[in-house]
Amino acid sequence: MLKDTPHDDQDTPVVVPTLDVTTLGGFEGKDAEQMLAAAQEADRVDHELTIRQALRKYKVAVFWAMLLSCALIMEGYDVVVIGSFYGQPQFIERFGSVGSDGVMAIQAKWQTSLSNASVCGQLIGLAINGLCQDRFGCRPTYIVGMIWMACVIFIPVFSTSIGMLIAGEVLCGTAWGIFQTLSTAYACEVVPTCLRPLVTGWVCMCWGAGIVLSSGVVRAVINVQGDLGWRLPFMLQWVWPVPLAIAAFLAPESPWNAVRRGNYDQARKSLMRLRASDDKGETSVNNIMAYMNASEEPTEGGQKSRPSSRLAQNCVVWAAQILCGNAILGYAVVFLQKAGFGVTASFNLNLITNCQYIVGGVACWFLMAKYGRATLYMAGMAGMLVCLIITGGLGCVNSNSASTGVGALLVIQTLINMTTIGPVCYPIVAETPSGRLRAKTITIGRIVYNITGIVTNSITPRMISTTSWNWGAKSAFFYAGTNFLCLVWCWFRLPETKDRTFGEIDLLFENRVPARKFRGTVVDQFAHGATVAHPAVTPDLEDKKEIIEHKEFI
Repeated sequence: MLKDTPHDDQDTPVVVPTLDVTTLGGFEGKDAEQMLAAAQEADRVDHELTIRQALRKYKVAVFWAMLLSCALIMEGYDVVVIGSFYGQPQFIERFGSVGSDGVMAIQAKWQTSLSNASVCGQLIGLAINGLCQDRFGCRPTYIVGMIWMACVIFIPVFSTSIGMLIAGEVLCGTAWGIFQTLSTAYACEVVPTCLRPLVTGWVCMCWGAGIVLSSGVVRAVINVQGDLGWRLPFMLQWVWPVPLAIAAFLAPESPWNAVRRGNYDQARKSLMRLRASDDKGETSVNNIMAYMNASEEPTEGGQKSRPSSRLAQNCVVWAAQILCGNAILGYAVVFLQKAGFGVTASFNLNLITNCQYIVGGVACWFLMAKYGRATLYMAGMAGMLVCLIITGGLGCVNSNSASTGVGALLVIQTLINMTTIGPVCYPIVAETPSGRLRAKTITIGRIVYNITGIVTNSITPRMISTTSWNWGAKSAFFYAGTNFLCLVWCWFRLPETKDRTFGEIDLLFENRVPARKFRGTVVDQFAHGATVAHPAVTPDLEDKKEIIEHKEFI
């Protein structure tokens, strides 16, 4: 809270921090001014770190963030495996039926059920993760999820009916739901500010790597006869759980998570492990501890900085990943076949298309460093919008050249998506929540994402299927409309968080800074001692920027 204290110059308001910083973990007995100075020094060092310096200083943290993020490979793998099976002859022979057109196929209702099965399981997993991560920590939650995954893979591998396969997908989805947001939260909390877009972008690349891997596997088994053609891709999911569970057992806990749970000794040990061997100074660790405690402390009014607004932003950003047109890309094989491509050609082009997840992810690292999050996110949506409109137009033309054009646009849309919207989503959803609500906010946002996926998984097969609505490539017009609505929302409501620490982001939200002014607002996060005066706003800055001084210590 702001408190004006008596002062000789009544024209200069004085701010007194009201936080009892003497209770900060690891700093008992020191006075408030020392605590403020320690937190401020940690903030200064974080801001001055270059990417090169941070990679050298926090190479251990980057290693663990990237290794544990590999859990998302499993989820991305299954997303495309199931969608690709709808066009695989062996899978159709085992679970398909003859439609009204006399062609053997997986009925649209079963496509919907299979696609939604894992999503429903993910909703359960997300709820479990939201509760367990804040209570037990990231590592124990991760390990249990991996053990569960290793057990339930047996069900889809040995399914004898489509109902059994659906049940297996639900149970596997529970594990994927745990990893979806846990990996993002862990990655962003173990590295300094300048490395957050790199490690959270890597999270998305792991998801894309799973898609590429599954596309290659499905293409490789296309000539394998019998049930092994679809069972083998499921079996390969056993490669991941045990090694990753061991990795999680050996990894350090997220220090931010440990502080939220009041486990200061664990937080301190994690900070020591996450830094380079030549940079484990006690003073540096103490400063970071002071900063984390200050940033995680709630204000007098409870949770700080407009959590409902930040939750809404998180939810829309997650949902827009699908509504931007990504829902069509998830049915690439079937979509290409309906557009006129043969079975082998559609699987080949699908594999080429999915390779863009890796290429685009690497390119996004450099683009985010230059342009930031919100700008790149909206640019990607605008690019997808143009492609969707053209794709829909080609769907109105019945010719081989139009079908080829649709295939080319799918490749372009995937590249745009994975250069912008896909990887940029992860740092946005990791940075916009408040610290104490980060895990729960990301979880709720991902639940909205999954619910959106259930809806699109229900209607997209019907749009494309010749036995249902039979829209074909014209389905792109529908997603052009949803893309435009999300783009308009992002223009007015999506803030730019590039180069902002968690504390600065809290302060910007707390002061209700409009989203379009986040980038140009100067934040003085920490007071320089027990009492400080507001800095003057110079005339030249008044026209260009707003200055916010930290009105409290946190």
